[in-house]
Amino acid sequence: MKHFENVIIGFGKAGKTLAGSLAKHGQEVLVIEKDAQMYGGTCINVACLPTKNMIINAQRGVDYEKSLAIKNQLTSKLRNANYHKIADLDLVTVLNATASFIDNQTIEVTDESGREKITADKFFINTGSTPIIPAIDGIDSSRHVYTSREMLDADHQTQKLTILGSGPIGLEFASMYQQFGSAVTVLGHSDRILKNIDENIASMVEQDLISDGIDLKLKADLMQVKDTNDGVQLIYQQNGEKKIVDADALLVATGRRSNTDGLGLENTTIKIGSHGEILTNDTLQTNVDHIWALGDVNGGPKFTYISLDDYRIVNNQLFGSKNKTLANRPVYSTTTFLNPSISTIGMTASQAALSGKNIKVLTLSAGAIPKAKVIGDDRGYLQAIVDNDSDEILGATIYAEESYETINLIALAMQTHTPATILRDQIYAHPTMTESFNDLFADL
Repeated sequence: MKHFENVIIGFGKAGKTLAGSLAKHGQEVLVIEKDAQMYGGTCINVACLPTKNMIINAQRGVDYEKSLAIKNQLTSKLRNANYHKIADLDLVTVLNATASFIDNQTIEVTDESGREKITADKFFINTGSTPIIPAIDGIDSSRHVYTSREMLDADHQTQKLTILGSGPIGLEFASMYQQFGSAVTVLGHSDRILKNIDENIASMVEQDLISDGIDLKLKADLMQVKDTNDGVQLIYQQNGEKKIVDADALLVATGRRSNTDGLGLENTTIKIGSHGEILTNDTLQTNVDHIWALGDVNGGPKFTYISLDDYRIVNNQLFGSKNKTLANRPVYSTTTFLNPSISTIGMTASQAALSGKNIKVLTLSAGAIPKAKVIGDDRGYLQAIVDNDSDEILGATIYAEESYETINLIALAMQTHTPATILRDQIYAHPTMTESFNDLFADL
């Protein structure tokens, strides 16, 4: 039986970065990853980077086949670089295998050469998340049902695509495929899209998606999936009426869950939450002192930059001042990469109205921003929530070109408690989207 100082299960953002730090501090590390196509984690291989690369190329008018080749080249290069960044370190061993706990101290590792038991001083679980597939008649047996990962690897463009789910993942794929020229239908259970933003802005996004040619069917519940000679027939219910839509493929984008499948957690005393997530304290330590859970698997926000911050918390506890925890995590934004993109941070207007704070809601049409006109898409809307007593920003929603860049300046202001008047009076390069803050905050 082999013993290591540290075992990291999963080669994701948090795990790989922690492996490098442990080795830098002179500690031995075994990193176990069951899928050689996932070195570096979900983001660089099957999520953030490849999808955004495909979206950008679709917006540039690059055809699907060429975009796919560019994407594959990108992910291969990134995966290889991530692997060697860790595997080439003297104190790190990377093993392509599955790992399952036998008890709190021991895992069983299985690869092509067989099985082996391994113990460790510390275990770090970084196995990410996996798509949720709802229990719908025929969905498991269909040959034409895909998850986002499988859709990204499709070697040909789906001409007639239906997407189940009107959240960020579903809408990003809808926008991408529409720009590639596919006919896209979205089936959404809710009566509106993007429930994390104010309804008035969500309505704008909805109308723009429709005007782009996406068929949004909301308050729709998929009841049955049937394969046909040409693709798949989807039977759904909307407003009490049974309806049918035919497609070449169905993309299921109904959320993700913590990936603990096959980890053997039932053989340990590690506590699991109601949604299958590994429960941790504010330093990401489980109830078993020598086991931590980082990234999506612990049930936190499922973003690669949150996984990176999970690493920072654990690393700070192991080698730093021990003052970094979930409780003092910096503010952070989220972006849905549509056309144009939409980014949010902090409170929405509806949340602020219920907070009891003395607030001011400031708005600006994206059509008033010169750079938006230069880009060629001046659709959208900017909204900021400001505390009237301190001029500090409490939240913002930016639905406009390059929102994913401008929102970071808002985040920095919120984190440092910088008044919005500073952003109002700043001299920005011209033409840029950030100079919109001169006008957005003009009434302060």
